[in-house]
Amino acid sequence: MSMNRGLFPTLLLVAGLFGVAIFYNEVAQRPFLAILTFTKSAYFDTVESIEATFDEHFYQKETIRTLKQQLKTYKSEHLLLLQLRNEHKNLLKANESDLILDANVELVRVLSYAKFGDDRKLLLQMDDFNRSRTYGLVYNGQAAGIVVASNEQPVALLNGDPKCSYAVFVGDKNAPGIIHANNSENLLVKFIPTWIPIHKGDEVITSGLDNLFFYGLKVGRVLSVTLSEGYQSAEIQPYYLPDQPDYFHLIKQYVPNQAPL
Repeated sequence: MSMNRGLFPTLLLVAGLFGVAIFYNEVAQRPFLAILTFTKSAYFDTVESIEATFDEHFYQKETIRTLKQQLKTYKSEHLLLLQLRNEHKNLLKANESDLILDANVELVRVLSYAKFGDDRKLLLQMDDFNRSRTYGLVYNGQAAGIVVASNEQPVALLNGDPKCSYAVFVGDKNAPGIIHANNSENLLVKFIPTWIPIHKGDEVITSGLDNLFFYGLKVGRVLSVTLSEGYQSAEIQPYYLPDQPDYFHLIKQYVPNQAPL
C-alpha cells in the first residue's frame, strides 16, 4: 500500500512535466501536431466525400434546380463583369495607363493549430507552397492575416499575432501605415504621416503596396489616434476576428506594376 502511495505522486509529477513539455516546448509538440494534422486532413477528406455521395443520391432534384438558378445568376453576372472589364480596358487606354493586375487566389483548408492554445496561428493545407514567400490571407472579403513558413509548413498568422503585419491605407486621404498587433483584440496602425489627417471612425483598408493583398480589402475602423516619434498611430477595431473557420482564401500571387491611386 505504501508503495502505491509513493508511486502516485511520482506519476502525477511525470504527467505534469509531460503536459508542460507538450504545451510549451515546440520540439515536443511537433510529432503530436503532425499526427493531429494527418488525422484531421483524413477526417475532412472522408466527411466531404460522404457528404458529396449523400447529396448526390438524395438531393439530386433539389441540387439540379439550385444549380440551374445559380447558373442563370452567374451568366448575368458574367456579362456584367465582361462589360466592366471592357470599359476598364478602354479607360486605361484613353488615359495611356500601363496598369496591369495579375492575381491568383487559392482556397486553402485549416488543418489544426500550429501551437496548442494559440488561436492566431493555424496550420494550413496548401498546394505548391513556396517557403520563401509571404502570402495574404482573406476571409469573406476581409484581410485576416498573412501566411509564412514555419517548420517547412504553411502557417497562418492571423490579425493580432505579434508577427502579423501588412500595408494599409487609413481614411479618405489614403494615409499609409503598417498593421501591427496591439496586445488586445484591437490592432494598431503605425508610421502614419502626420501631415495626412485621420480621424476616429475612418475606415482602414489594404493598400496593396506590399504585394500581399489587393487594394481595398477591408481591415477595420479607427477607434483612436495618437502622436508618437513624429508619426501618427491609430488603434483600430478589426472586422475579422479569429473564429476558427474551416477555409480561407489565399492570395497566391498579386503583382501590380503600378500602385492604386
